[in-house]
Amino acid sequence: MTIKEAQKIISSLGGKNNLTDDEEFEYTEALSFLIQETADPRYMMELGGYYYGLRSFDLALKYYDMAAELGFEEANECLGYVWYYGRTGTKDYEKAFKYFSAAAERGNIVARYKIADMYKNGYYVDKNYDKYKEIIRELYPEVKDATFLGEPLPEIFTRLAAIEAEEGNTAEAVNLYFRAKHFLAQRIMYNPFFGNLNIMKWLIEDLYKLIEPDHLEIDFFDLYYWLTKPCKITFRAEGKKHEVSCVEENGENVISFEGQWYRNVDDFFKKATIDDTLLTDMLGYLDNFVLEERG
Repeated sequence: MTIKEAQKIISSLGGKNNLTDDEEFEYTEALSFLIQETADPRYMMELGGYYYGLRSFDLALKYYDMAAELGFEEANECLGYVWYYGRTGTKDYEKAFKYFSAAAERGNIVARYKIADMYKNGYYVDKNYDKYKEIIRELYPEVKDATFLGEPLPEIFTRLAAIEAEEGNTAEAVNLYFRAKHFLAQRIMYNPFFGNLNIMKWLIEDLYKLIEPDHLEIDFFDLYYWLTKPCKITFRAEGKKHEVSCVEENGENVISFEGQWYRNVDDFFKKATIDDTLLTDMLGYLDNFVLEERG
């Protein structure tokens, strides 16, 4: 393998979701080769990010550490996440604060809102809710006109929406949630990373605590709300009709779709397919959602 051949492989496979076993081997081998041959931290970050998405956090940490040791600033944000959430089995808020602070000093918005979260929760630093709100409000103008889907608009908007709701500004909170939902839906269309799906789930839960969901205007992500209770929903995918149901089994709600059973809504969003294609890879082709509630 040559450097050009390896670069061609990662160019063709790097943006593809759900690699086959052979493609995954080819992709990771190409990145490993480039890391060995070039010592370029960008390849370390790409391979670390790939393993993070697979929840292979020990491998992700390995490559993030390699990039950080070479002074690659973006690695600090990722290392902050690893230690904040204890992805490798141990939470270390001191390390998380250290890495987030290093990234924040370079203007990293994600690191800045995670530092805000640490003040909110009292992780490593003294709990200071006013400082949390101050940081989130400072970040809002920096993301409010974002167009690049990687920018943390949904993350900032949902936090600010919760603040507004707490302060009684329901209309403003709802507006922020809807804007975040629209932005995040587009991001998930290109990157159904589990972290993005989690944000959407929490967003839907918080939004529908403030307003009643519209029974007639339902989109795919509203299923995070509806599939937590007995119901049947029909929709079309590329013009063909499909049906998903939430039913009670032995005191628990489970989801049935295309002859498969899913133990909860997270499982459904992560695994549900039509003809071996994930629903999250078909977002532009899903429409005409119709709800039938069941008592």
